Amino acid sequence: MEFIFVLTVLGFVSLAILLLLLAAAGIAALCGASFGTVFLNGLWVLVIPPAVILYGWLIGRNQVTVSHIEIPSEHLPASFDGYRIVHISDMHLRSFKSRGKALEKIVDRINAENPDLIAFTGDLVTTHPLEILPHMDVLGRLQAEDGVVSVMGNHDYCPYNDWSSEQEMLDAVDTVRARERRLGWKLLDDAHIDIARQGTGKTDTISVIGVENISAMRQFATHGDLQKAMAGADGDFRILLSHDPTHWKAGVLGQKDIDLMLSGHTHNAQCRIFGFEPSHLVFRENSGLYSEETAYGRQYLYVNDGLGETMFPARIGVPPEITVITLSTADRNIVR
Repeated sequence: MEFIFVLTVLGFVSLAILLLLLAAAGIAALCGASFGTVFLNGLWVLVIPPAVILYGWLIGRNQVTVSHIEIPSEHLPASFDGYRIVHISDMHLRSFKSRGKALEKIVDRINAENPDLIAFTGDLVTTHPLEILPHMDVLGRLQAEDGVVSVMGNHDYCPYNDWSSEQEMLDAVDTVRARERRLGWKLLDDAHIDIARQGTGKTDTISVIGVENISAMRQFATHGDLQKAMAGADGDFRILLSHDPTHWKAGVLGQKDIDLMLSGHTHNAQCRIFGFEPSHLVFRENSGLYSEETAYGRQYLYVNDGLGETMFPARIGVPPEITVITLSTADRNIVR
C-alpha cells in the first residue's frame, strides 16, 4: 500500500511540475525565448520530489527529536512540581519491521530522560497484532517510576486489514490489548489511575484518565466513553490520554475538568515544507501545544507527531518525536 501511495503522489506532483513547466515555457516563448529550450532546461526539477522522499525514507524518519515542554498549573499539587512525563505516540510497529535498532535507540532515549511516567497515546500497530511480537523485549524495557500508561488508537482496532470475519477482527483487537498488558503497560480502556505523592501534612493526588478512541471525524470510529473514564477520578490535577486531538474541542475543552490532554494521530502528515503543514488543512490542532482559558481554568492539549509512519515510509521536515512534559506549579514561560 505504501509503495502504491508513493507512486501516486509522485505521479501527481510530476504532472503538476510538467504543467507548470509548460506554462513557463509558453510565457517565455511569448517573450521571444525558445519554448523547447526553456521546457527541457526545466525538466531537472522532476528529480526533486523523489529525492526528497528518498531523504525522508533514509534519513528523516530516523532523526528522532526530543521536545521539552513545561505545563504550569495552579491546580497542580506542590509535591508534583517538576513531575516529568514522557509522551510518545503512533509507533505503527510495521514501520520498524526492518529497523529494530532504530526502535532500540528510541527506547534508550526515553529511558535516559528518567521519566516519572511514560504516556503512550495509541496506534501501536498499523494493521495487525503480529507487528508487536518482534519488539516485545525492546518495548518491555521502557521504564518510569509510575510505569507506562496507554490508550487505543484508531489503528489498534485493526480495521484496515482484510479479515475473513468480524469476529477475527475482534480477536485481533483483543490480542493487541493482551500484548500491551504483557509489556507491563497499564492500558486505560475508559479507565483511570490515581498517582499519589506525600505532600505537606496530606497525600497529594493526580489522575491519569484514558479513553478508547474518540473522534469528531466520521471516518474514524468512536469507541470511548469519557464520562465512564472520569468516574471516581478525584485527583487535583487531571491528565487525559485521548488518541485523536479532535476530541479536545468536541468533548473536553470547556466541558470537562481536564487540565491536560495528550494526543497523537495526525503525525503532522509526516510532512512540513518551508513551514507549510498540510495536516493543518484537516486538523485545527495538528501538532504541538495548545491552550485556552476556560471556566475550569487554563486547559492544555499537546499533539505528539508520533514515532512511526503510515501511508508512506518517510518523514519530511517532521521527525519522530519524544515529548518530555514537565509539570509545574509556577507560571513560567511555555515552550511551543
